[in-house]
Amino acid sequence: MKTRTELDIDCRREFADFEGVSYLNVALQGPMPLRAIQASQAALEWKKRPDRLPDSLYFDLPDRIRERVARIIGAEPDEIAVTSGASAGLAAVAAGIDWKPGDEVLVARGEFPAHFSTWLRYQQAGKLRVRVIAPRGRFISADDYIENIGPQTRVVSASLVRFDNGARLDAARVGEACRKFGTALALDVTQFAGAIPLSIRELGASVAVCSGYKWLFGPYGTGFFWVSREWTERFTLGAVYFMALEGARKFHAMPVENPQPAPGARRWDSPETANFTNLAGFDSTLEFVLQIGVDAVAAHNAALVEEIIARLPRDRFHLASPEQSQQRGPYVCVAARSPEETTASYEKLQAAQVMVSLRENALRISPHIYNTQEDIDRLLSVLAAA
Repeated sequence: MKTRTELDIDCRREFADFEGVSYLNVALQGPMPLRAIQASQAALEWKKRPDRLPDSLYFDLPDRIRERVARIIGAEPDEIAVTSGASAGLAAVAAGIDWKPGDEVLVARGEFPAHFSTWLRYQQAGKLRVRVIAPRGRFISADDYIENIGPQTRVVSASLVRFDNGARLDAARVGEACRKFGTALALDVTQFAGAIPLSIRELGASVAVCSGYKWLFGPYGTGFFWVSREWTERFTLGAVYFMALEGARKFHAMPVENPQPAPGARRWDSPETANFTNLAGFDSTLEFVLQIGVDAVAAHNAALVEEIIARLPRDRFHLASPEQSQQRGPYVCVAARSPEETTASYEKLQAAQVMVSLRENALRISPHIYNTQEDIDRLLSVLAAA
């Protein structure tokens, strides 16, 4: 496994000069590498001179995204739909189920808002019931979901890593319980993919959704939707983007009668899939992640997070994430003795140009491959003086 010092490239030089800012906030937005900025700028040139835009790009570019995403998450390219983010994948799941009276969707208390906004609209229309479950302990666990899954549960909508505290779900156990009832496990891997090695099939999910603008460094408005082969034919289809129909590559000869969706997950591609100004940049960032290696990213980030935990001034702060590393995602959350003190610490960090997020009365600290020992020292210096 490569460490940061053994990488084939100098990762810090791959990004813009942060000009004195210690950016520890990739769980909010990941910075695009300079090579991806150049790729997006080159794509803008195609709009300036569309006579130079290759026709094949409408398919080749999203297909490269599928191939690179598949390598990162341990899937096959035809299992990947190219979307605008995690919400697009959840919307596809909601629209693809033939809801019956009494159907319910399980969502944990405090989940990321997309897990509520997707399903509450259907509840308001009388199609399902959203059942919010509460953790028995400090963090939501697989057992909390499992004891609530039953014959009426059509979907469990959950994050692999929680946005508010970094807790990691034992998704494989939840997926096993879902299979007993034919329940779909819709897993949001946004705060995991690209940061920690991932084998999507081992998670037991029916589908996985992901936004690409965080740990994968992509432009805002990029993402993917993975659908297991078992579930590809189980979801009904609404409107299908015309470029996701069979024969779309031969546009001049596409069948106009009884058109059929292309096999695999392509049928759930977001409209205007070949959004080349976005996807050219995303294609470049995915290539960058693969070049570095997710193992190397995970090792680097884990070392920084462990140092934060080891040096945290415990007289002023406590962990708001699980203590055990295998129960956490790629970042850590800490909190002061009171919400007011946590907010004051956040403001001091902002003033010192140390960028983190304030989430649910905790500081969410999310380093990535470009962060250095100096960034961690600056963070801990401000916290020690808080």
